[in-house]
Amino acid sequence: MKDSLPALSSRRVRRISGAAGLLYPLLGACLWAAAIGYKPVIIVHGLFDSSGDFKDLQRFINESHPGTNVSVIDLFDRSASLQPMWKQVEGFKEAIHPIMQNAEDGVHFICYSQGGLICRGILSTLNDHNVQSFISLSSPQAGQYGDTDYLRYLFPQFVKSNLFHLCYTSVGQRISICNYWNDPHHRDLYVNSSDYLALLNSERSNPNSTEWKKNFLKIKTLVLVGGPDDGVITPWQSSQFGFFDDNETVVEMQHQDMYLRDVFGLKTLGARGDLIICSVPGVEHVYWHSNETVFHLCMEKWLV
Repeated sequence: MKDSLPALSSRRVRRISGAAGLLYPLLGACLWAAAIGYKPVIIVHGLFDSSGDFKDLQRFINESHPGTNVSVIDLFDRSASLQPMWKQVEGFKEAIHPIMQNAEDGVHFICYSQGGLICRGILSTLNDHNVQSFISLSSPQAGQYGDTDYLRYLFPQFVKSNLFHLCYTSVGQRISICNYWNDPHHRDLYVNSSDYLALLNSERSNPNSTEWKKNFLKIKTLVLVGGPDDGVITPWQSSQFGFFDDNETVVEMQHQDMYLRDVFGLKTLGARGDLIICSVPGVEHVYWHSNETVFHLCMEKWLV
């Protein structure tokens, strides 16, 4: 009986050591994540997306920063993403706030396309947020003005030159894309009619602008990601706060009034060294969140 014990013990040791070959790296990664203390990442989707579209991005994050708690907020999916922007801000805020409260060291935002504007609304109006990095992933931060497939699908009877007839009305302002439709040929109508972007960008008088700026500047880093082959965000420089003048010539962010007057904090972020511009050619709009090169170049570093 005793003679059989060493053989049994030996077999057990071999099995354990074989499993350990797999287990130890995983355990080490978890201990490393705990030691490093990766902050939770919150992802907000864009127009017509849903939480299930971000599996690649979740994988990139967990491979580079093992153990990171990644939350893709499952709200206003698909056609529900057409609901008014302020309604979406309040809904996402309600879902996100508890995650923030449970993250003593703060959280990171990755906000894609229309979601980047939703996140700005949250950051501006939530005075106790603890967002460290705000990664705006191909989002029309200065507005949208272009004949894209999205426009033709949503408004087949309109083109960019006449969509203002709908968007700058009380009915139009119930549609999310109209909340940030920025027609450079009808600036007065945009400024006076936009219930969302014109307020966020302080292009219209806003009694809350000082408080919103203070809230927005609580972020540690703003990363603006975009590229010339996007094909949806128009102009693509809107993803980095550039936009058309009335001749449809792009004026870069540093020459925009909102930057020069520092109305909501862009210039301050730049002066702090906390404004990052990441431009990547060759990426179409629907692939920003599934492109691993984009992740490594424009996101990975700011998710620690």
